[in-house]
Amino acid sequence: MVGLLFSGGMPDFRETNSMRWLLVDGFNLVFRSHLAMERSNLRRQSDQFPTGALHGWIKSLQDLREGQKPDRSVVFFDLGGSDRHLAVLPDYKGQRDDTPEDIVLQLPEIKKLTVLLGFEVVEKRGVEADDLIATAVQKLSAQGHECIIVSADKDFGQCVGGSVSQLAPPPTANPALGWRHLDASGVEEKFGVPPHLIADYLALIGDTSDNIPGLKGVGPKTAVKWLKQYGGLEAILSSADTIEPARFAEQIKNEAERIRSNLNLVRFQTHFDLEFGDSPSEDTAAVADFLLTMEMHST
Repeated sequence: MVGLLFSGGMPDFRETNSMRWLLVDGFNLVFRSHLAMERSNLRRQSDQFPTGALHGWIKSLQDLREGQKPDRSVVFFDLGGSDRHLAVLPDYKGQRDDTPEDIVLQLPEIKKLTVLLGFEVVEKRGVEADDLIATAVQKLSAQGHECIIVSADKDFGQCVGGSVSQLAPPPTANPALGWRHLDASGVEEKFGVPPHLIADYLALIGDTSDNIPGLKGVGPKTAVKWLKQYGGLEAILSSADTIEPARFAEQIKNEAERIRSNLNLVRFQTHFDLEFGDSPSEDTAAVADFLLTMEMHST
């Protein structure tokens, strides 16, 4: 496999009795659908109900199905906060703005449309969608299936390898780049460390999107240098007296336990009960009726 692809489909890993599973990070793609269509201010004319995210959503799901040709497609959504993260870090994701009202209004319709299109919807109260996706990846890849994780979230780099890849949506700042595929070598090319060290990397530098502070002054270059030199987070924390630059020595000693806690926050948990239902089929007549009801005539 190539490291980083900017167009085209993935190599076909499927063997006899194995399937290609498309595992979609629901909120990640919903927000991108909303942002992509926000300036259009699309609304149902009869009552001004917002439909911009719905327009972007159906196009994204159709593009994914046509481009990746999966055997099964599942969309995962958060349902409430993540109990395990909030127990360790009460301010987890606390810096984020409230979800835009237009998304809140459209979300039930997005889930309804998702099912009509033949995608299964999975959500579990108190469990972050990321953990559910990682659980699915562990289970399905162990059974010999190919997994394509659809998300822009850098955390998913830790899942990549073998028959597991990540498909990132076009960057909102540069949509011309298109969808990007990452395999294990692509993850290392992008971040400077292989997939098995992504969680260690994030624990060191922190994750501003989730309100997880890293070691002050430690950026990607320093984190990559240390991880390549010492081989992992624990070895770095145990080597404070010899670390370079030396100015970080006392900080590492003083904050070692917090950084270990970071690792628990950024590393996925995969012990959750997860069972998939029968493979749904697209209900084209119901999709047409839905679009008519939403007055989405141009989709």
